[in-house]
Amino acid sequence: MTASSTRRTTAARTRTAAVGAIAVAGALILTGCGDQTDSGGSSKESSSSSKAPLFDKLPAKIQKAGVIKVGTNAEYAPMEYQEGGKIVGVDPDIAAALGKQLGVEFQFTSGSFDGLISSLNSGRYDVAMSSITDTKARQEGLDDKGKKLGPGVDFVDYFTAGTAIYVQKGNPKKIGSIEDLCGQKVAVQHGTTYEQALQKQSTACTAAGKKKLDIESFDNDTEAQTRVKSGGAVAGVNDYPVAVDIARKADGGNAFEVVGEQVDAGPFGIAVNKENKELTSALEAAVNAIIQDGTYKKVLDKWGAQTGAVDKAAVNGGK
Repeated sequence: MTASSTRRTTAARTRTAAVGAIAVAGALILTGCGDQTDSGGSSKESSSSSKAPLFDKLPAKIQKAGVIKVGTNAEYAPMEYQEGGKIVGVDPDIAAALGKQLGVEFQFTSGSFDGLISSLNSGRYDVAMSSITDTKARQEGLDDKGKKLGPGVDFVDYFTAGTAIYVQKGNPKKIGSIEDLCGQKVAVQHGTTYEQALQKQSTACTAAGKKKLDIESFDNDTEAQTRVKSGGAVAGVNDYPVAVDIARKADGGNAFEVVGEQVDAGPFGIAVNKENKELTSALEAAVNAIIQDGTYKKVLDKWGAQTGAVDKAAVNGGK
């Protein structure tokens, strides 16, 4: 998401697998999603075609429309972000490859991350694809305290990533791991699994007799990055591939650095309404097809995201 990030775990737009991730109205959080940007970044390489290998696996409604409407939050380079008025990145390129297998076009629209799942379940989108960490809580529509808030969603898992910590270049506070954040101010995007990871770590800090984390949550990851850059927070957290991209690109690589190892690695999934089993099955087959024909690897190589590769698609593989 440099844009900024596993979205997504609450550590990864993680977008990282943290049990108890926010899930509202079958969603990620309580707020609704107002569309902010129309893609212009749809997977135009694919076109509606009954000759595509997996076209017949799609629901009749989508076959007729020739389009799969995708909700995303295009702020997490290299996963999904806006460039030249288009939504680009790992996820749009994977979607384009899926579109060729399915014979339909994936059309991306950007909105708020914490409203993607609620908008999916309201029918605004057919799927949500935005570095969303697949968790049991999101599958079951539970909030971080286990309260039922919505129907939840099914996930078709296609990537894996953990939570990473990024700090100012030079690491002035000498942060080496998430444990070093006890008593420190940390910036994060609201509604992500990494926010939940920070809350979990804060509890661990107090249990160890240390000061809790001072967590500052922002509506988007760009604001969290700005807070770290200005020195207002000692660190930010994000999905590992996003954090690496931020450190590589921001101010020509002179603004941030990633410290420590990625933690709590978990799967990113394409979210689908639980009632749409036919679409879930079609997407699972399409992900496996692009893995087998090598297209998947080419996409990850293009974006430097090879560390997130999976060998096989899974449905609801998150914990």
